[in-house]
This record gives sequence, C-alpha cells and structure tokens, in this order.
Amino acid sequence: MWQVAVRRFQDTRVPMMVALLLTATPLFQTVEAGDRPNILWLSAEDISPHIGCYGDPHAITPRIDQLAKEGIRYSNAFTTAGVCAPCRSGIITGMYQTTLGTQHMRCQAKLPKTIQPFSTYLRESGYFCTNNSKQDYQFATPEGSWDQSSNKAHWRNRPDRDTPFFAVFNFTGCHESGIENDSKYKSVTEGLSESERQNASELSTFPPYYPDTPAAREDWKRNYELITALDHWVAGLLDQLHADGLDEDTIVFFWSDHGVGLPRAKRWLYDSGTHIPLVIRIPAKFRSNGKAAGVVDERLVSSIDFGPTVLNLAGLDVPEPMQGKPFLTSPLSKLEAVDRDYVYGARDRMDERYDIIRMVRDQRYKYIRNYEPLKPYFQYMNTPEKGQTMRSIREAEQAGTLPQAAMPFFRGTKPTEELYDLEDDPHELHNLASSSDHTEVLHRMRAAHEQWVTRTKDLGLIPEPILAERASELGSQYAVLRQSDDSELANRVAASALAASEGPAALPEMRAALDDRDSAVRYWGATGLGNVFARGEIDKLPYLMDLQERLADESATVRVAAARALCHSGNPEATSKALAVLAETLADGAQWERLQAAIVLDEIDEKALPVINSMREALEPRQELYADGKYTVRVINRALNELNGTNHTVK
Repeated sequence: MWQVAVRRFQDTRVPMMVALLLTATPLFQTVEAGDRPNILWLSAEDISPHIGCYGDPHAITPRIDQLAKEGIRYSNAFTTAGVCAPCRSGIITGMYQTTLGTQHMRCQAKLPKTIQPFSTYLRESGYFCTNNSKQDYQFATPEGSWDQSSNKAHWRNRPDRDTPFFAVFNFTGCHESGIENDSKYKSVTEGLSESERQNASELSTFPPYYPDTPAAREDWKRNYELITALDHWVAGLLDQLHADGLDEDTIVFFWSDHGVGLPRAKRWLYDSGTHIPLVIRIPAKFRSNGKAAGVVDERLVSSIDFGPTVLNLAGLDVPEPMQGKPFLTSPLSKLEAVDRDYVYGARDRMDERYDIIRMVRDQRYKYIRNYEPLKPYFQYMNTPEKGQTMRSIREAEQAGTLPQAAMPFFRGTKPTEELYDLEDDPHELHNLASSSDHTEVLHRMRAAHEQWVTRTKDLGLIPEPILAERASELGSQYAVLRQSDDSELANRVAASALAASEGPAALPEMRAALDDRDSAVRYWGATGLGNVFARGEIDKLPYLMDLQERLADESATVRVAAARALCHSGNPEATSKALAVLAETLADGAQWERLQAAIVLDEIDEKALPVINSMREALEPRQELYADGKYTVRVINRALNELNGTNHTVK
C-alpha cells in the first residue's frame, strides 16, 4: 500500500529539547515588527493526504507538490476530531475541544476571558490579521480576534507594506457536500481540464471497507477531482503572494481540518478521519533546526499545535492555558520545539447522535476507547445517509454483499477497546486489543488515554444537558470542572464513565456511582446498569428499586438514564414507569434532555409503542430551541419510521 510506503520514508526527525511553556502575558517589545515573518494559512476542508507529495498514485496536485519541495511535509499530522467545528475551535485556541466544551457537533459554547483565539495575541503585537472567511469555532468570536473576517479579507488590505500579517484563507469546495451534491461538485470542478479528470474504475486507493459499486467509486473519484480544484485555488493565492514580492518574507502553511468527507472517515477517529496533510514553506531567513527545503518530518503533530507554533515563529510567548505545543522555531523564537509522544482525538455528539469515543495514537499504534459500546458504529444520521457511498453500504448490507472489511461496522455493538498496528494495518481492520502479543502496548496506550482524560478535564464525559446547565451558571463550559466545589469531580466522572462499559465486573462501581452526590456521576451509574441489563448479563431484580428511585432524581438526565435501564429490565411495571418519564421529558425537557429521551425511545424499538402519541407530538419543531430542536425531530422521525414501516423525511 502506498500509505505504508510513505510511513517508511527515511527518518529525518531532528532531536529537540522539550521546553516548558512560558507563561501568561506576551512580551512583544523584544521583537521588532519589521523583522517578523508574515504567515499565510491555506486551509482545506474534508481531505486526507490524497496528494501527490504524500505518494498518492492518482493525485493531480502539482502546486501543493511544489510547495512540499520548497518546504516541509509532515507525514504524521492529525486533527483532534474527525469533523470540522470541534477541530476548528481547537485550532484557533490551541486547546482541546473537550477542555473548552466545544466537542459536540454542533453546539454553542462560551469562552472564558482567559482564553482567546491566538490571532488576538498576534494583533496585540502589531500583526494585521485577516480571515477569509470561515470561522465555525462553536463560540462567538471574541471582539478583537481579527482585523478583517469576511470574503474580502486579504493581506493586501493591511495599512502599509511594512506591517506583518497573518492571513487565513479557507477552501470549502472539498467539503463532503461537494461529493454528495451534484451541483456543488460541478461548480467546484468546472475549471478542470479533461486530463485532470479521474477514471473511477482505475482508482487503486479505493478503500476495502466500501462496496465496490459505481456509485461509491464515483464519490471516491469526486474526492480526487475536488482536491485538484483545491490545488488550483492554492496556486492562485501563491501567485498573488509572489506577485506582491512576499515569498521570502512569508511562512506558508497548508493543512486540512480533518479527513475525507465519506463514511468511516469523517466523524471517525480512524486515520481516514484524522490524518491530514500539512505542508509548511519557510523562507531561508526564518529557518532553524536544519529545516531545509524538501524535508519530510515524521514527528507527531496535532492540529492544536498550529497556533502555538505560529506564535513561536513570530517571536511571541505561548500563553499558559494553551495545550498545543510549538513544533517549529525561527531565529525569533523563545521556545524550543517540542516533540510529542502521542496525539489525541475525541468524538462526541455528531448532529443528532451521541457516541463518546476517545483516541490515542503514537508513531505506530492507535488506541480507541468506546465509552458507549452498545451503540452500533453506523447510527442513523440524516446528513451522512444522503451520500451515495452510505447508500451503497446500506444496500450491500441488506443484500448480504458487504465486503469483509465492512462487516464489523454492522455488528449491533462495538468493542470497548480497539488497538491497531498502523504500520502493518493502515486501514485499521484488525483489532489487536485481545492479542496476547500486544498486552504491553495495550496497557501503555490505555494509561495514556486515561491520564489525558483527567489531565485535560474532559468535558465530553459530562452529559450535555448537565454541562449546558452548569455552564450557564458559571459563564463557560471550561469552568465546570475548574470552578467546582468538588475537587475530585473530574476524577469521579472519568472513573464512572469507564466503569459504565466494563460489564458485570464493574457492578460495585456502577452502584456506587448511582448514589453519588453529583448528577454527572449518577448518570454514568445508571447508564452502566442499563448496559448490563441490555446485554442480559446479570440478575436485574436487586437493582430495580435503586433505579426506580432515580426516576425521581432531581436531574432529568439521570431520570432518562434510569428509564433506559428499566426499559431493558424485562419488568412490565418498571418499564411502564420509565416510559412515562421518557414521554414527560420529551414533552417538557430542556434542549438536550429531550434529545436524550428521544434517543432512548429509538433504542428500545417496539417497547416505545405505548408512548407513540407523545413521539408524534415531538415531531413539531420548536423555535425557542437551538436549531428549532431539529436533532430531536430527526431521531423521533427515525424511530417512528422504524415502528410504522414508513419512510417519512424531515428537515
């Protein structure tokens, strides 16, 4: 496989000393503005490294390839999620979305005043900062983040030629909608020549986990052609830079916000969803650490490292809250470059469906922790279901013609842990979590994951309704685990979330969690009992009374989790009480409480029939809710279609 060949490129890594991040207020006076580099970001949406300089045999990307010859190509760059907005919130702040509370796709978070987009620090130091034009940060952009942010924003608008600039341009043509939507695809690629078109049947990189159908191959072909259109866009901006005589004064970054916009890639934490192209061209006068033209750098890079690296290249301090690490230096830098042992990723709610998953990756291995293993891989979601590849997958599953590599995705449940050897298994098809030959690796990666969750205070483990309520009280999601009177809350939430998917062996921990003083922990206790109930792994009777008591919990989120467990209890009386709670929450609950109740009603199938009238009433949009409450409407519509054998569609 060409991916493996690229991984085995000659090691060009340069040893670098790990430095402590310097603190707080930038000391801008030590560097003259005229000595500092301009910085140009060329960002793309939804592309993996299907680019010529990465060894792809079909890519037609001459200008990006030339940029790599003139700069540094990073072979191990990864985003922190497989979807745009959570990643972009992390990129602009240099922080994990799970620390900020921007992990759900989509949500509306609030930033504390102590955390700002890194462009703010550049502006304060004299940089002219422009964004053209996508933001999509999942929080309101703080005033002062940009000098200009619009489709007219450009470095050419700076007040004078001596003013250093940071200019961001975003190409949206590669978005998954460009593959799925015929008119957008044609519009984006209309300028391609015949020689730049692809033959779908000849694409040898077609993934083994897709049915080999004309429709799926057409999507794969479109991905390549959209990337060629991107290459033209890159060429246009680089030509403008050259025409302005700025090549030797400007550091150029080219990157993508996550992997290709197709199933098992976008939204997922496999390399197909998180491995991205990253190419950086540095003029000779700003180079250090032997970064000559044409270098391939195999160090691990996370997308949250981009901002701290820009600050470091510009000679500015990296503010203390930032979690990203600078991986490049210039003669102006105050910090040495920092090498990573791991990169991390997270998946949380995607549109209308929750699936909490965490990822840790080193140079060779990938560890995945599924916090909700009873949920299938391919939960039904309106947006991806529209695509031709997803339709081909569904049709093949119905016809019994799925390729072997796709079959695990149609099991009713997921393994709690996944472990992959990326060197031998680049498509991540062979789970080594139960391999006795990989026990040491599993334990090491598991520990790295658990330490990261607690160190970064992972807000994705706090149920969204509870997180939203507490953020409203404290002013930001970030504050929820940092300003709590309960100093051990983060650790208890993390421990109870792990226990919830550990099966009967963790029953003591689940029962203790159910009685915890904090509702976020009680939620995981009830969820864990619901999991073992659903699997039929225990005698349920000893737990029924405790769960029925939780139907009156002060937290609607806990009530819904207890109701789910009781619906799997096999006890008619307990199920009836649980359904009443679910119907009440669906009718009168807050935004995310309603969604969680809807998801349970969808999960329990025909057991939901006694409250079907309440479900029908929930199809009505609610203008007072975020996005008119469309996520709840989508889930309920799907549940009703399954119960009634219908095929109604909603917005």
